[in-house]
Amino acid sequence: MDLLNTLVDKGLRRESPTREEALAVLATSDDEVLDVVAAAGKVRRAWFGRRVKLNYLVNLKSGLCPEDCSYCSQRLGSKSEILKYTWLKPEQAAAAAGAGVAGGAKRVCLVASGRGPTDRDVDRVSRTIAAIKEEHQDVEICACLGLLSDGQAERLKDAGANAYNHNLNTSEATYGDITTTHTYADRVSTVQQAQAAGMSACSGLIAGMGESDEDLVDVVFSLRDLDPDSVPVNFLIPIEGTPLAGDWNLTPQRCLRILAMVRFVCPDVEVRLAGGREIHLRTLQPLALNLANSIFLGDYLTTEGQAGKDDLAMIADAGFEVEGTDTTTLPKHRADALAAAGSGCGGHGGEGGGCGPCGDAAPADAVPAQAAAGATVSAPAATEGSHADLVSVRRRGAGTDLPPNA
Repeated sequence: MDLLNTLVDKGLRRESPTREEALAVLATSDDEVLDVVAAAGKVRRAWFGRRVKLNYLVNLKSGLCPEDCSYCSQRLGSKSEILKYTWLKPEQAAAAAGAGVAGGAKRVCLVASGRGPTDRDVDRVSRTIAAIKEEHQDVEICACLGLLSDGQAERLKDAGANAYNHNLNTSEATYGDITTTHTYADRVSTVQQAQAAGMSACSGLIAGMGESDEDLVDVVFSLRDLDPDSVPVNFLIPIEGTPLAGDWNLTPQRCLRILAMVRFVCPDVEVRLAGGREIHLRTLQPLALNLANSIFLGDYLTTEGQAGKDDLAMIADAGFEVEGTDTTTLPKHRADALAAAGSGCGGHGGEGGGCGPCGDAAPADAVPAQAAAGATVSAPAATEGSHADLVSVRRRGAGTDLPPNA
């Protein structure tokens, strides 16, 4: 296919495709999906070989967020039966992070619900970073705390944070349909503050919220303009109790086309297969490793993921290898640029969804009784066209007394 040959050539030159070419990738048929994956896989392997970077989420503070992001189970007014707890102590967070590192994670993402951190919160997270680094000196730390205020990015970097995550999520044109308590421009500003402070920027999207192909291309081209080092691609997890609970708009083939389009537009960037991969890609997850060079290991913020051992087996069976801490994730030109900016994170040398909370939470409730009992709370049985039976609320790991999934 001439389109795919053109896109491969452009990707190897780090040249941006046109919007029309990106749209054409999304418009390919299911019969052409393997061709699309093979083409985008050439670009992925040229820049990242067959390495897969593992990332691990630690939810430092869960639930009762004042923001109204429609996709989020921690949102204002959420009816989702998720874990709710206030800040983990540094030693608790370090223990949770240790489970991910033991499972092979190279990066730990520290996430807290809320609009954005107070200065006291930044101090708290700084202590947590110190506790983790004391036990795992080489691990990368990515903070994801919502909208940043002046000077907070610099303080987090000085505390040892290598990266900061804040996702754009969707196109600027449709952002107001998803969230009303902050703006798309607020999100862009936070990513830019992280970059200005010398941290590696991590920013991505959520697909499956009813957006058009044009919206998907818009947000990915906006991300290219922002130039983050990491782009997490999340697929909406329609959690019961959220406004988007009934939105099952994705097929495995569409997810692969979306990932391929992101790879063509952002050829030399760490593309991360993030939330929702298990329920939307399902048995086609291994094919996605030909497009993304990074995944989350184990569970997500409020939902359960695939068993960590199954993630590792999938990577090996698909012919890929887990990236070690002695390997630089990013291509040399990006790693050098990041080092020159003062990050020292070789990828980044040593990063929602992404990680991505939607946005100060009120003091949280105690952990629900069912968490202590180890019960798994699943969504109601699937209706036609949905896979709600695959969505399970997280009841283990951070914020509970149960072992984490890593």
